[in-house]
Amino acid sequence: MRRAALLKSIGISATLLTTLIASAAFSEDGKPLTGGTLVYLEQQAHTNLYPPAGGFYPNGGVLNQITDKLTYQNPKTLEIEPWIAESWTVNADATEYTFKIRKGATFSDGSPLDANAIARNYDTFGLGNKELKQPASEVLNNYERSEVVDPQTVKFHFKKSSPGFLQGTSVIGSGLVSLKTLALPFDQLGDATKIVGSGPFVVDSETTGKELTLKARPDYNWGPAKSAHQGRAYLDGIKYIITGEDSVRIGALLAGQADFIRQLQAYDEKQVSDQSFAIYAAPTRGVNDSIAFRPDNPLVADVKVRQALLHATNNKEIVEALFSPNYPVAKTVISSAASAYDDLSAKLSFDPALAAQLLDEAGWKAGAGGVREKDGKPLSLAVYESLPQPQNKAVLQLVAQQWAKVGVKLQVLAGTSGNAVTDNLDPAKTPLVVAEVGRADPDVIKSQFYPKNRDALLQKGGLNAKATFTDAKLNGILEDVASQTNSASRLQAAKAAQEYLLDQAYVIPIFEEPQVFAGAPYVKGVGFEAVGRPSFYDTWLAEH
Repeated sequence: MRRAALLKSIGISATLLTTLIASAAFSEDGKPLTGGTLVYLEQQAHTNLYPPAGGFYPNGGVLNQITDKLTYQNPKTLEIEPWIAESWTVNADATEYTFKIRKGATFSDGSPLDANAIARNYDTFGLGNKELKQPASEVLNNYERSEVVDPQTVKFHFKKSSPGFLQGTSVIGSGLVSLKTLALPFDQLGDATKIVGSGPFVVDSETTGKELTLKARPDYNWGPAKSAHQGRAYLDGIKYIITGEDSVRIGALLAGQADFIRQLQAYDEKQVSDQSFAIYAAPTRGVNDSIAFRPDNPLVADVKVRQALLHATNNKEIVEALFSPNYPVAKTVISSAASAYDDLSAKLSFDPALAAQLLDEAGWKAGAGGVREKDGKPLSLAVYESLPQPQNKAVLQLVAQQWAKVGVKLQVLAGTSGNAVTDNLDPAKTPLVVAEVGRADPDVIKSQFYPKNRDALLQKGGLNAKATFTDAKLNGILEDVASQTNSASRLQAAKAAQEYLLDQAYVIPIFEEPQVFAGAPYVKGVGFEAVGRPSFYDTWLAEH
């Protein structure tokens, strides 16, 4: 059997092979069947599985199976629904949230998932733990402390209004883990076997960087409250195999060697659909795939230079050349599926004549080799490709071609470089960076650009200790997004943030990034949370 050959090639034992290629199963009435192991090919290995690090999609794809959340965000309606919390109340200024906890849920080590465990999780996620080097979560704004009211009731207090907190209890970065896991230092949490959650699957084994096996938890019985499915998962297990080459993943799927793959490239979509395999393009509903500038770098400190590069970028050409209809052209900073979306495409017009005029006004004149110069220095920039983003190297190379037409050189550096992480925190070396983050809440804009969060612009007080650039007006708008209790005012602040980011040309949005997966026809019931990470709780195999 072809799958057997693939699995043997990565060293899976004969006993496990027997389990994975068990006799075919069929459902004549279409009802879910129990049994079988889903073979899932992942493009990249997970990194650290501390829940607030779950934004990296390979991390989230694991955490979504082994942890539960206080609440569930319905991916269709985006409403917040009960899960581990059966109900909640919020005070008028959104500084106190009280949750009643569902009875009976436990972590896989047998410890209770009660108010005390939840309080300890949120104190860690909300404040971080310096001793264990566990960072605070970017989705928990203004967090102060927890209060255990009784074994099934927990209250959270905030220093000032935190209207995004309820949605924040539903995200992958708020996955609940046992007290034993919370007691481990951050640098040990890349070992999946140390992550003890309460989810429908548990970690069975791991070969770091190569494969990960999950098995169904037999006593699991606390899915999201509105889910018709409340028992154990239908699958017996999930086998993650790290397969970096796109052609190998797609070939293995079509040849019957795998059941499900992540990061289906746009150029492979047709051959998948032509063979009646399913394509899943799950929206991430957050900050679009973009280029963000670091204004501390003198080459891009002038707003006219940034505006010129914005107008020299033809995002429509990029999408048409490299992608499919599953990748809409960006019309603003955030996705059109986001609640605070505001069509600002007029600010993103492709206008090379205007770009050239702005560069002239900024004092950059034609120089040797077609590259503009000022004070004897060429307008030459560098950027590292971002491996998690689809076809990012090709995207940046096309941007480089577009910018070259107005006299700007862009060097695209390999994302595999050992210097990438440190260089990306140094605006002198990397004056621009690839930016994208998924979250179905207006707070996502603050998460990407605020200095105390992802700090894409590298502001003073953020990730770069030597930074001097700061934009108090932008930061004030972002703080409003995270603290306005009136929903209309909060959405208005989110729209103001988008306008300001584009007017200052701090960011050039390219396209709305989905997470694109493909599955064999017999894989049924695949779900996705609100920002595109897969959920295999309801998944079953009609034949395997």
